Amino acid sequence: MISQKVSSSIWKTLVYIATILTFGVLIFLVAYILINGIPYLKPSLFSLTYTSENVSLVPAAVNTLIMTVLSLAIAIPFGLFTAVYLVEYAKRGNRFVELIRLTAETLSGIPSIVYGLFGLLFFVTYLGWGYSLIAGAATLSIMILPLIMRTTEEALKSVPDTYREASFGLGAGRLRTIFRIVLPAAVPGILAGVILAVGRIVGETAALIYTAGTVAQMPESIMSSGRTLALHMYTLSSEGLHTNEAYATAVVLLLLVLGINTVSAMIAKRVTKI
Repeated sequence: MISQKVSSSIWKTLVYIATILTFGVLIFLVAYILINGIPYLKPSLFSLTYTSENVSLVPAAVNTLIMTVLSLAIAIPFGLFTAVYLVEYAKRGNRFVELIRLTAETLSGIPSIVYGLFGLLFFVTYLGWGYSLIAGAATLSIMILPLIMRTTEEALKSVPDTYREASFGLGAGRLRTIFRIVLPAAVPGILAGVILAVGRIVGETAALIYTAGTVAQMPESIMSSGRTLALHMYTLSSEGLHTNEAYATAVVLLLLVLGINTVSAMIAKRVTKI
């Protein structure tokens, strides 16, 4: 009995230490970015036109929003419907299902630079899209597809079978049950995957260098080349001439991700209440 209490106390202490360290690292990173970036948030950084003097981040912010919307618009339908098939329609123990899951897990571990080279060869060169926002969005959609698919699958599995059985008992078909009962109940889990995907999109640089390009101007269309905020920050810091502005861009990027996460959480709560 004494040994069990000692072991329990040790594990509890380790859990507290890990929690404090994790939270401490997070606070340190956020504070470091804010302290080094906020003093350099000058009005010139928010000019509509980029020049080598003002290094405006507005075009990059617009490109980031466009890239995020395009990538999610491509990846979410494929990831969502694939997960619905795996959970609601596919037979358990199906080898084809296991192959899909193995493929998704394998794709999740591939470095982003490999996706960038694939996008360069296929979207930019073979399809002739050139360095463009749509080429970058198509590449990123492939990157985030396994993440959205797996998180959606787990969210659908977490919905109790009693929900389905009750719906079937009232005479609803499988498709109606999925879209009116199962999916609304799984929205918080699905949005959690979408939020993680957004974080990967806005923070990606390697894949976009080879597909979207590094033009720091407002895009005329989705076929235009453009850099995102992360790529803008990387370019400024690598040049070594505008390091302070790179920190300021990091602050804006942090606030942008925080804003997207907040909106997603509000949508999840509203949909769940409905």
